[in-house]
Amino acid sequence: MAESTPPKTFKSEASKAEAKKPAQTSIARREKRTLGLISFFGTLTFIAGVILAAYAFINYKYEVKPKGEPMELVFEVPRGSGLSSIAGRLEEDGIIKSGFLFKLVTKLRGNERNFKAGEFLVQSPTSMREVYDTLSEGRAVLYPFTVPEGLTSAQILRSFAALETMVDDNPEVPGEGTLLPETYMTPRGMTRSALLAKMQGAQTEAIDALWETRDPDLPIKTKAEAIILASVVEKETGVTSERDVVAGVFINRLRKGMRLQSDPTIIYGISKGEILRNSKGKQRGIRRSEIDKQTEWNTYQIDGLPITPICNPGKDAIAAVLQPADTEHLFFVADGTGGHVFAKTNREHVNNVNKWRKIERRKRKN
Repeated sequence: MAESTPPKTFKSEASKAEAKKPAQTSIARREKRTLGLISFFGTLTFIAGVILAAYAFINYKYEVKPKGEPMELVFEVPRGSGLSSIAGRLEEDGIIKSGFLFKLVTKLRGNERNFKAGEFLVQSPTSMREVYDTLSEGRAVLYPFTVPEGLTSAQILRSFAALETMVDDNPEVPGEGTLLPETYMTPRGMTRSALLAKMQGAQTEAIDALWETRDPDLPIKTKAEAIILASVVEKETGVTSERDVVAGVFINRLRKGMRLQSDPTIIYGISKGEILRNSKGKQRGIRRSEIDKQTEWNTYQIDGLPITPICNPGKDAIAAVLQPADTEHLFFVADGTGGHVFAKTNREHVNNVNKWRKIERRKRKN
């Protein structure tokens, strides 16, 4: 009897089909992952494109200069102002179109803390970037403030009240003779202390520079002594052309051991440089009792220099003391025209004084 063989072909085909299923599933999964990654990166690319486009648009708006008729505007940044306040006021004043956009870009660029207090001259129309540059680089509107020569430190501090743009932070009165009188450029919001510090720095620079030019044989041995004598010269004359001669007279007297006998030193010892007034409040002259009064400044009563300066001298007075005129004069008195007449001897001086008294008497009659 012949043996029959089983249908191997059918089982083999089924086995192959079953074997293919895991492979096809794996391929499908890989394809699905690939498509997912493509979709993910496509989405990321799209989002990145949107962000870049938005950033480019924001930067364009920030950098573009609007059209319009050119003008200049003054914009104030008060001390302690924050970015939100600055941006809002810029928009309110019509300097920029969008305070939000200005604030956003400033934050993104990390420039939020770069603004300075003061008043700034802003060109309009202009880009937001140029507005930021103006407010951050400190191109502030400056106000000139002139301090005349010959004022005391207390008088200078009182004069600050005339500058409305300055902040009164109640500073102490600086030492006499430590401030340099000249014109200073001040931004709005500058404190009185800051201006005083600037004036003290200018005085130090001035005396340091002028000290190097001094005559080598002066009886003035220190910078402090130079300032003291310069303050006396400053109060004695406001005529530039005779400062060095007045200084020469005082230098000659110091060399000979003579007292300076300067009237302004009497006044400083009495009123610390304030105008002397009578009971009716009118300006008066020096009394005999005041000439005889012993103070640390009265050079009719003390030898040498006063204990401190009697005002804040200017550069010309300091230079005159350090390079005085080569003169033999030992005396001077007012000539009635704002200047002085000089004398080598006491006899000449007495004659000049008598002439001055006649001039004074005529003035009182008129």
